[in-house]
Amino acid sequence: MEEWDIDDLPLPALFERARKVHSLASESTVDQETLTKGVEMLKLCDQMISTLGLFSANETKDDVSTANLKYLLVPFYLGELSEKVAREDRLQVLKISLDQFKEFISSCEALDLVPEEETQNSVHVSGDTLAAKREKKISRFKRQRAAESKLQELKERRERRGRSLKAAALSTPVEAGEEDLLDDDDGEEEREAWVTTISLALCKAFDMVEMLKKEEDMLSSVKERLKQEGNMEFKKSVLDERARKAEAWHRQGVIQAQYSKPAQPITCATFAQDVIEGRAKPSQVHEHKHQPLMFGPASLIGGRPTSERERMAAQVFQPGHRLPTMSIEEAGLREMEMMNNWQEMNARLAEEANSSWHQEKKRAESDEESEAAEEKARAWDDWKDDNPRGAGNKKLTPCG
Repeated sequence: MEEWDIDDLPLPALFERARKVHSLASESTVDQETLTKGVEMLKLCDQMISTLGLFSANETKDDVSTANLKYLLVPFYLGELSEKVAREDRLQVLKISLDQFKEFISSCEALDLVPEEETQNSVHVSGDTLAAKREKKISRFKRQRAAESKLQELKERRERRGRSLKAAALSTPVEAGEEDLLDDDDGEEEREAWVTTISLALCKAFDMVEMLKKEEDMLSSVKERLKQEGNMEFKKSVLDERARKAEAWHRQGVIQAQYSKPAQPITCATFAQDVIEGRAKPSQVHEHKHQPLMFGPASLIGGRPTSERERMAAQVFQPGHRLPTMSIEEAGLREMEMMNNWQEMNARLAEEANSSWHQEKKRAESDEESEAAEEKARAWDDWKDDNPRGAGNKKLTPCG
């Protein structure tokens, strides 16, 4: 940014410099030194406006000249920049910013620039219900969007007029009477633009007042609670220390979660029921293997049949359906293993598909396919040249 020399600047130039700082602070993050310089310039503008007496209590917006309308925005800009200044005492910053916003709103209200809805809301602010607050926010948002659209339209209209005037000046000279008429149109557009900008700033100022009041109440309650606990100083270092401890705790938890081994899943319903009812612990190793059910006399269940009679008896005492070869838990584990293998195979195939050699292989295959298609097309063209259409139909030709 250019060198700061604000002592000998007139009010218009000083206001333009301060407005540039405000636009920079609204669009991006600026350093604290720039914010401090912007606040100093706006305070100097406020002093000049008070010394010159540009606004009076018995005036309306129609009585204020177009050149002086923009200076109504000085308290609004000062409130927004003051709120962004970093200080140890946040409550003091909030009070300064709130005073500036309230001064801006009262100045606009004295000039009949505040909408009637906002005036009625300020009168009945204590008895507002949730529905009324919602309607107020919706109407304010609609006014803000309408003001932004109007400012964009005025900007585009001014740019189009500038281009057309430049083109007309190159073709035909502008006469004296036409130049005065153009100046009147520019003055009307400039006044309309500043009035719309003030309306947009009013919507933002009302929102900022509500937000800053909530923050002020919250900080006041925290400060009062700390006073009751014996800590008379409300410093930012305490909050920073708490945030640092919380971040360290979360970071340590993430690091431990990366290296901690998860517990083995319980794959047996009987063992799971024992764990739930307290007869076993999850850390105990348990392998549950189902034994196949045996049917028939006790002489056949004990071992293998040796005689033909025992073999035939063993065939008689059998269930009429096929017996399961594994339990439900074992089948689930096998399916889980198959799914893990399938996912690993897909991940490996995706990695190979994204590798450089695979891409080169695909490119080489596509080149070979294009060459083969080109050779086939050439062969077909050669065959059509050697065999013109109708060359083989000699019997159909009329006799000469």
